[in-house]
Amino acid sequence: MVDVEEFIAEAKAEIAEAVGDENAVIGLSGGVDSSTAAALAYEAIGDQLTAVYVDTGLMRKGETEEIRETFDYMDSLRIVEAQDRFLEELEGETDPEEKRHIIGEQFIREFEEVARDVDADYLVQGTIYPDRIESEGTIKSHHNVGGLPERIDFEGIVEPMRDLYKDEVREVARALDLEEIISERMPFPGPGLAVRIIGEVTEEKLEVAREANHVVEEELAEYEPWQALAAVIGKATGVKGDNRVHGWVVAVRSVESRDGMTARAQELDWDTLQRMQSRITGAHENVARVVYDVTHKPPATIEYE
Repeated sequence: MVDVEEFIAEAKAEIAEAVGDENAVIGLSGGVDSSTAAALAYEAIGDQLTAVYVDTGLMRKGETEEIRETFDYMDSLRIVEAQDRFLEELEGETDPEEKRHIIGEQFIREFEEVARDVDADYLVQGTIYPDRIESEGTIKSHHNVGGLPERIDFEGIVEPMRDLYKDEVREVARALDLEEIISERMPFPGPGLAVRIIGEVTEEKLEVAREANHVVEEELAEYEPWQALAAVIGKATGVKGDNRVHGWVVAVRSVESRDGMTARAQELDWDTLQRMQSRITGAHENVARVVYDVTHKPPATIEYE
């Protein structure tokens, strides 16, 4: 386990030295990784930092409002409304890796636009060790590692947490006095709900995925999973009222893990599973059925794409 106080001191020194007298932007998603990196960078360089939250349209229910409230102490916080641009870029794309690359490039373009506006030469990211391992090992591309485009208009990228595991990041977040809603938050993928939708990302699938994930996080909070999620994985026949429907299949997944490198599916009681399926199928007229994923990692990954 990392020496937290020593790490914080070294990370702030690294950020300050890398950025110098210039300005920097940081991508802030609201997850523990980017939030902790933002807190470190803000303490290191203060008003030289502009935190950028990009509302991609792929976020969790209520995410934007929560970001605005949690990080209102950062005077330089920018909230970029980019839903239409992301969905337009993703239109028609079904390949998981291509979706990640599209999202990674679009994020960079949004950051570059803000950087030009505030005259920033550096990009700070909340990349952690498992992100690098999975991207370098071709398990999947992370939008902030393997998903980065070849052309990046920044003088440098600073990744102060690149050697930390998720549980170590949480320790750092607690030491920085970040709110519990941040320090203890379940992991959420950088590409957002796009990787919880098999195939093309559409507005209807996003509606289903967003509400289903909200239900899962509420219902499974008492189990304290390392990560819990819902994914839209295809279509199947169902019955709504007196009519047959060809509706969406939602897969629920809940796992225990230490660092995300391996994970075990949680055993949930029947009443909980039935309550979730009832809420999810009732939330959208085109949801036909709900299934529960019992596969560990390996052989499965935690996310569906």
